Parts: sequence; C-alpha cells; structure tokens
Amino acid sequence: MKIATFNINGIKARLPRLLEWLEETRPDIACLQELKTSDETFPEADIRAAGYGAIWHGQKGFNGVAILARGADPVERQRGLPDDPDPSHSRYLEAEVDGVVVASIYLPNGNPVPGPKFDYKLAWMEQLRRHAAGLFASERPVVLAGDYNVIPTDLKDDVFSATAMASDALAQPESRSALRAILAQGWTDAIRAIQPTGQVYTFWDYQAGAWPRDAGFRIDHLLLSPVAADRLADAGVDKEYRGREKASDHAPTWVVLR
Repeated sequence: MKIATFNINGIKARLPRLLEWLEETRPDIACLQELKTSDETFPEADIRAAGYGAIWHGQKGFNGVAILARGADPVERQRGLPDDPDPSHSRYLEAEVDGVVVASIYLPNGNPVPGPKFDYKLAWMEQLRRHAAGLFASERPVVLAGDYNVIPTDLKDDVFSATAMASDALAQPESRSALRAILAQGWTDAIRAIQPTGQVYTFWDYQAGAWPRDAGFRIDHLLLSPVAADRLADAGVDKEYRGREKASDHAPTWVVLR
C-alpha cells in the first residue's frame, strides 16, 4: 500500500498537476492539504473520474484537507482536531482505508514569531499530541501524514540554510520540541527510517529562485505507529513534480507499507 501526502496549494489551481500525479504514481491513499476551497466547490467529479473516492474538510480560500483512496471510499473517523484551539480552521481529517487509519494534517505555519499565530501553532500541536496518544494506544496501523510546518533539525539534511530560517516559526526550538514530543510517544519518521542521513527536502518557496537553487527544506512528514512501521518497505519524495509548470511549492512525499 502506497500512502502519500501532498500539500497541493490550491486544488482548483493545481488540479491538472494533481490528476497527472495520481495517474503517473497511483498512490493507494493520498492525503492532501491546503485545498483553499469550500466543501461545495471541491472537485469531487474530477477526482472520481481519476479512480479515487474522497472525503474532504474544506475552507474557502484557506487551509482545507482531504483524503483520497484509489478504488475505494475512505471511511471518515474524525473531522477537525478534537479540542482544536480554533475550529474555524479546516486542518485535520482522519479516515480508515483497508484497515489502515490515516490522518491528513495541515499544521499552522505560526509566523510571525513571537505572536498569537505562533501561540496558536504550539497550542494546536499540543492538541495533536494528545489525540495522537489515543491513536497510538489503539495498537493499529496508523499514518499521520501531512504538512507539519516544522523543520526537524538545522542540518543540511533537512534545511538549505539554518541561518536563513533561524527566525522562522518552522525552525523555532518550541516547534521542534512539540514535534519531538509527538515522536516520543513511539511514532516513526518514515523518511528518516528509510534514509537516516542525506538531503531530503519537500518544499521550495516560489520566491528568490528557491527551486533552481535547491534552497528547500523538509516539512512534510509521515509518522507511523509501530504496527505500520513494522510494515514499512520504502519512503521517498516525488521531487520532480515541484519542477513542473504551475506546480505546488511542495513535492508529494510517500511511504510504501507491505
């Protein structure tokens, strides 16, 4: 089973790129973030024509998450993060597909630092940690997939320049500590389980020639419960899709479970 996460950065604007990626890579499950469209305007017909069932939690112009399943309809388990500090934001969706529990996560960006947006980010991560603890305790195959808006380390493996990102919410000690607190429950960072060292980026800004310079960083993560981690066969990033015309600023990131 191939499970992917993809911040599409506007599903209507990037629909040709999304359908192209689905056709060419055929993930069994695709978790999408930053739909930037309402529930009513989600392109369900196009997704179904591509062979995927879908559930979604939309928001006009901002945020929004979805879960697609090839040849199946995801069974919704949770819409919105329990006790979300701001439930007006559509940032969390959880479903079951073929016995696997999957969450599509769009974690708050948190900029500028300091400020209320950063406080919201940390509060949201604490609620995610609490919810993740319950999922972990279920002893089921669970994949927490999404755009976490956290760069795990200052190493070149994870970020093109620690200095350039030093004042960004994505690289703050508090953001990293909150991510580590989730991982400390026993979750596996799938990308680093397969590739413990070496440069792996999932995002390249549209500004300052970031893509041509390969000035990227790793913020899209798939965290696996022990049962899922035991089945981990491969993980990677579909980097070349970032270089296509009118691409998202994120590249699809994926795992394969036996």
